[in-house]
Amino acid sequence: MPRRIALPPPDPPLHDDLIQLEPLALAHLADMLGLADDPDVVRFTRVPAGADETFVRGWIRRYGGGWQDGSRAGFAIRGRDDGFLGFAGLVDLDLEHHEGELGYMVAPSARGRGIAPRAVELLTRWGFDELGLIRLELRIDVQNPASERVAERTGYLRDGVLRNVHFKEGLRCDLGVWSRLRQD
Repeated sequence: MPRRIALPPPDPPLHDDLIQLEPLALAHLADMLGLADDPDVVRFTRVPAGADETFVRGWIRRYGGGWQDGSRAGFAIRGRDDGFLGFAGLVDLDLEHHEGELGYMVAPSARGRGIAPRAVELLTRWGFDELGLIRLELRIDVQNPASERVAERTGYLRDGVLRNVHFKEGLRCDLGVWSRLRQD
């Protein structure tokens, strides 16, 4: 069992000239409900079909707990104008073994503007530079070429494909495993 320690939010907050990442909180409930209702989010992420307010509240609380035990770190992606653009996070974090898995979802109105690569790059740099991670991973359905382009644009390499793997709710898919190492 990995050692669990509290994870402080980044200080200063993660940002670039277009976006900022702020720790996920119940204040983001309405925006996260909107994401959970998007067909592409339901299709390509672990968010279940029909996710309701109870699910989304629990989801946000699990990220709150993740900050406390160092197992995950979730962020709302916001524009510099404070508009909600999506979610990004270390959805699975193993500080003891210096590894983590990133995940992200961009709101439909913000897609095609380079938001996902910016968020992935901010989290990647934070993971390597501040958390001391050695390996980061993305797991992407091979039927999601937009997300594969994000991985490529941010320097992740496809290690291989997990064929016909259980994904959720009885669904199976071929899941590409993409990684980036600190020395890449």
